[in-house]
Amino acid sequence: MTIFSTLLSKLEDTLHIAGCLCLIAVAALINADILLRLFFNEPVQIQFELTELYLMPALATLSLSRVFREGGHLALDFMPEHLPGMAGRIAVILRLLLPAAFFAAITYMSGKFALRAIAHGDIEYGVIDWPLGWAYAVVPLGCGVLVLRLIHDAFSKGTDDQTQSHI
Repeated sequence: MTIFSTLLSKLEDTLHIAGCLCLIAVAALINADILLRLFFNEPVQIQFELTELYLMPALATLSLSRVFREGGHLALDFMPEHLPGMAGRIAVILRLLLPAAFFAAITYMSGKFALRAIAHGDIEYGVIDWPLGWAYAVVPLGCGVLVLRLIHDAFSKGTDDQTQSHI
């Protein structure tokens, strides 16, 4: 395993843990809101904005690369998994680089959007004034790490069984 591969895996694992913690936070906040409304007629004031703006995007995007690495994603099989020779190698590489191009576009556009929101100081007004740029920043982070994983897999092990099982 190369140094880059090791660092990428550690980054994926760290982001995955952060995404899982966001899921726990969503469940805790929603349940606390339900229980406080039920028993004390008092909502958790920050629950909706925190969940909608920060936690849901984080839990949806931060685990993308780790889930792909582990083969836990949904996949549509529309061609044989193993093709012989050069055709098989090209198919494997294209099946990794085409999604990489798609997620690179998402990373670029969402990153541009997040940077603009940070630069302009965009705020969601509520009980707390929520800075939106930092809420948007998790999307290019999660998608960008997935791009790195897809490119890494395409060029490091384009024909071995481990990579093909992820496709």
